[in-house]
Amino acid sequence: MICRASLEILCALLHGPIGFSLQTSKGISFAYFVCSISADCAILSYTKDPVLRPLIEQDSKTLQRLLPEIPQWVKNPDYDRVDWLNKLIENMWPYINTAICKTARNIAKPIIAEQIPKYKIDSVEFETLTLGSLPPNFPGMKVYVTDEKELIMEPVVKWAGNPDITIAVKAFGLKATVQVVDLQVFAAPRITLKPLLPVFPCFANIYVSLLEKPHVDFGLKLLGADAMSIPGLYKFVQDLLSFPKNVRAMKRPVGILAVKVLRAMKLKKKDLLGASDPYVKLKLTEDKHHSNKTTVKHKNLNPEWNEEFNITVKDPESQALEVLVYDWEQVGKHDRMGMNVIPLKELTPDEPKVLTLDLLKNMDPNDVQNEKPRGQIVVELVYKPFKEDEIPKDIDDPNAVAKAPEGTPAGGGLFVVIVHEAQDVEGKHHTNPYARLLFKGEEKRTKQVKKSRDPRWEEEFQFMLEEAPTNERLHVEVVSSSSRMGLLHPKENLGYVVINLADVVNNKRINEKYHLIDSKNGRIQVELQWRTS
Repeated sequence: MICRASLEILCALLHGPIGFSLQTSKGISFAYFVCSISADCAILSYTKDPVLRPLIEQDSKTLQRLLPEIPQWVKNPDYDRVDWLNKLIENMWPYINTAICKTARNIAKPIIAEQIPKYKIDSVEFETLTLGSLPPNFPGMKVYVTDEKELIMEPVVKWAGNPDITIAVKAFGLKATVQVVDLQVFAAPRITLKPLLPVFPCFANIYVSLLEKPHVDFGLKLLGADAMSIPGLYKFVQDLLSFPKNVRAMKRPVGILAVKVLRAMKLKKKDLLGASDPYVKLKLTEDKHHSNKTTVKHKNLNPEWNEEFNITVKDPESQALEVLVYDWEQVGKHDRMGMNVIPLKELTPDEPKVLTLDLLKNMDPNDVQNEKPRGQIVVELVYKPFKEDEIPKDIDDPNAVAKAPEGTPAGGGLFVVIVHEAQDVEGKHHTNPYARLLFKGEEKRTKQVKKSRDPRWEEEFQFMLEEAPTNERLHVEVVSSSSRMGLLHPKENLGYVVINLADVVNNKRINEKYHLIDSKNGRIQVELQWRTS
């Protein structure tokens, strides 16, 4: 047992301004610097281990005090343990810390340089900037399953960190330092990835929202003294803290590209019998999940559209407009008749530009197939950059419903059906499903997916209507057809659903999974939109 006198001497040494250091033969130094250990710690030999008692023996007040410390996965079955995530962050934390601090310095430097002349300050610099050695911890996470193309996560974040952030301010020949220490953050954010995409990184936007105001506490030292001990300052600082309800981690839109598809000339027919049925598809590079289509011009190799579209631009220096002409087919894949690409950086802002483009097979300059004539297409483009106060807040909302194209009849609109997928559909003899739509005597169908009980189509169909389909119904059925000739059962009905369209007209958009009639467990996900001008 260490005697009391020896411990008092040890604590006195630890209280001293110079401390002590031990040097090993391997060259490793263990140094203890200024410590704030009370002299009462000398009675270490008399300290007893805490008494451990089961929860059942605790009184109600103690249990209420302990309840917030119990992990969410214990209290709520909807939350899962994420020990793997905590272990990953623990191992990666030294590198994450360095990367975050470097990014913070780079972001802060131009902001500081812009602001300090207003206040006659000589300089503002980070003397030290580190988030410390203690990483945040995730006691649990909830994941939601929805019918939308999105992933929703609600992690619980607890971070009792030991950062050291020291800012030095110089003005009028004097220097003052402000130090942030002992940071505590308890938060419950909701992270939404949407829409989900079949291309890496498999989502377009990240939305972060706070379900409640987070708890943030920290120590603040001014000129070496504890500034938070000043009466009233702690509450004042807490009141100053504000948090946005929603944050969207993405490139914000900077302008609109107005595209008018005028006409095409001398298109080459794809069908062996008769002329082609061309339509134009428009999309920006780096934005694969958004595209615009013209109407189909049946049996016409010199079609005129005169249709206008507005496309959101996020980076005019790197993005380009892809113009693709397809031959519409009632059954099977639509053949591409030609394409071309216009870099947006070649457009002068707010200046209309009419372009006559030669249609190519692809954009490979070494492909000899591009030397064959495929016709031309004429488009008019105007890039309209936003002013700072004109930037819309929700221009890229994936749930927003687009307007009907120009030429829509007054009182009418565009009825859009998007067949996403089906689940648990199975035939008695074969399962090669496709979806078949029947609406007002018109029939449309998706492509066929062979040997699948869970087919995914992601196909869109449009119906131009002269009036709202309030009293109409859409018939959707899943059919399987055999890939072999001469079978006794060439086709099988795997189930159907009849959808009343009154809700679509009132809500503009619905996206639901429907149980298939005449199917044991089959379901189909159909999105319906009613677009008006």
